[in-house]
Amino acid sequence: MSIYLHDIPLQDAQTRLKAALQQVGRWGLLGSEQIPLDEQAVGRVLAEPVWAKISSPHYHASAMDGFALRSRLTDDAMPNEPVTLVCQPDSAIYVDTGDPLPAWADAVIQIEQVESLDQTGQPAENLRRPYAIRLRAAVTPWRNVRPMGEDMVATQLVLPAGHTLRPVDLGAIAACGHQMAQVALRPRIAILPTGTELVAVGQPVQAGDIIEYNSIVLAAQVNQWGGQATRYAIIPDDYEMICRRVAEAALSHDLVLLNAGSSAGSEDFSARVVENLGELLVHGVAVRPGHPVILGMLEIERIYHAFPELRPGSATPCSSIPIIGVPGYPVSAALTGEIFVEPLLSVWLGRPAYKPAQVNATLTRKVTSPAGDDDYLRVAVGRVGEKLLAAPLSRGSGVITSLVRADGIVIIPHGSQGLPAGAEVPVRLYRSPADLENTIVAIGSHDMCLDLLAQFLAGRGRRLASANVGSQGGLVALQRGEAHLAGSHLLDPETGEYNLSYIRQYLRGRAVKVVGFVERQQGLLVKRGNPRGIHSWQDLARPELTFVNRQRGAGTRVLLDYHLCQLGIAPEAIRGYNQEEFTHLAVAAAVASNRADCGLGIAAAAQALDLDFLPLFQEHYELVIPAEFYHDRLLEPLLETLGEAAFRRAVVGLPGYDVERMGDLIAEVS
Repeated sequence: MSIYLHDIPLQDAQTRLKAALQQVGRWGLLGSEQIPLDEQAVGRVLAEPVWAKISSPHYHASAMDGFALRSRLTDDAMPNEPVTLVCQPDSAIYVDTGDPLPAWADAVIQIEQVESLDQTGQPAENLRRPYAIRLRAAVTPWRNVRPMGEDMVATQLVLPAGHTLRPVDLGAIAACGHQMAQVALRPRIAILPTGTELVAVGQPVQAGDIIEYNSIVLAAQVNQWGGQATRYAIIPDDYEMICRRVAEAALSHDLVLLNAGSSAGSEDFSARVVENLGELLVHGVAVRPGHPVILGMLEIERIYHAFPELRPGSATPCSSIPIIGVPGYPVSAALTGEIFVEPLLSVWLGRPAYKPAQVNATLTRKVTSPAGDDDYLRVAVGRVGEKLLAAPLSRGSGVITSLVRADGIVIIPHGSQGLPAGAEVPVRLYRSPADLENTIVAIGSHDMCLDLLAQFLAGRGRRLASANVGSQGGLVALQRGEAHLAGSHLLDPETGEYNLSYIRQYLRGRAVKVVGFVERQQGLLVKRGNPRGIHSWQDLARPELTFVNRQRGAGTRVLLDYHLCQLGIAPEAIRGYNQEEFTHLAVAAAVASNRADCGLGIAAAAQALDLDFLPLFQEHYELVIPAEFYHDRLLEPLLETLGEAAFRRAVVGLPGYDVERMGDLIAEVS
């Protein structure tokens, strides 16, 4: 049996909320107000259409500095037979740009196209106040004139209701005679974070503490979508206190977002709070991430009954307001905002719901999905050759960086158990399609210098999207045409060479160029002070020690297996050999958090997490680039950056790195 009140499809959940809001008259515009027409109006949504009060321009205006005249008087003007007009009313007078056109005139000739004459027929000293002007070409009627209503005509529709105001819109509204704008009221959204384990941003943290930032993300979403967010202080896991804060928020807001406590644990009070103060509509929606969403209505009379001291002297404007119980995991919280809050705000503001740009892309690897849920898969997107590719990112609900790195979302509908590699999928973009064309896709081994490279490339108009799948995985991705380059450090134990034999094996028939990137130290990462007394490869086999490994196909894993073989140490003799991580930083985090006593990694990862580093060997980390991309415009900034002194200094500033071969063409393999 489900631990949730009832697990229902997303569309059914949205329908229930809509019906409840319609019943209390809160499905639609919440109200409107008049605001001054200034820069603060940008982003507000028009509650009423804007009709032009006056025409723009509201008179015939000169479009140039020059002379207003009767165009028919210039009909005979020719280069060798000029026409001379005396500057006087009914003939020709000087006008500046924007001046009203005299009633008798029907054209303006630019001052640069006339010869100004004095009374003797000589060039006039005052070009703007000559006695006469000479023209050597005819002027057509209404030339260089902005006729009345050229921009807008009185009574014309300028902007429709539901339009979100942009800077240029403010100019149009002012130009047609308005000084105020009638806009939708900004919905007031209360955001209440709950949890005894939460600490505010900037406070010191200890084991078990969680930095509270969901309310920041939710508030920023609300404000971006046109609402007005209020962030409340952290509320501990105290049922009575949560009820009180929710009640107070409900009386001064249009929507309450109660963050965390929406599941069914012993300290998950959100559903009980909603039932106590109103009606619980939904507890559990078939979406991933964001499964334990709560939807409900807070009834104002129930609130007054529970807390009579909150009852005001006058009647309240509404009988109920909605509440959404937002899951505590950060990805679930952010996606709940996109799925439920933004569409509701669009209804209250009277504007269309946001529809992101969408592209079709090819999935780079197989993904599985729970059959009963709509699965929101985060993907990185980039164009490699003729193919637009979507690479799945980490799917953990707590991995906020997966949304930071995501270029878009692929929705795997319920009823499906996943998608195969190579599937064509629609991607709802978080970025503009133009950004994707400037994305360099790097798949392969992890190295911290790739993050530095991404920073330097950002200043050159390129974005580096990298996926950490190990050196062998990177070469496989190149063979499939799924990346522009791969980072690799695979040692051939027979030849002592790096990468070349593996390139010939995995990229057979594919021409590539191998470019030097860094030489780096690999060694053992241990706790500060090395309390377990670890000093050599042989120590890994000590039964009391726990090791953390890299995934199969990683160059570091290949190096480990090579040295274990050389020393005659069986993998099964190492406790933790099958405990795998995908990056050097993840290995360091495992050691720092006491999940392991040691791991194999790079010096920079040890420094990042304040660990000791025991160097064991130096290795070559190289970039493998298919020949067709080596001279491509997209990769030019990357190759230039490798030769840039500032970038090299930044790399050398990290421990354990050498850049002597950075940017060198090491080999060409075909």
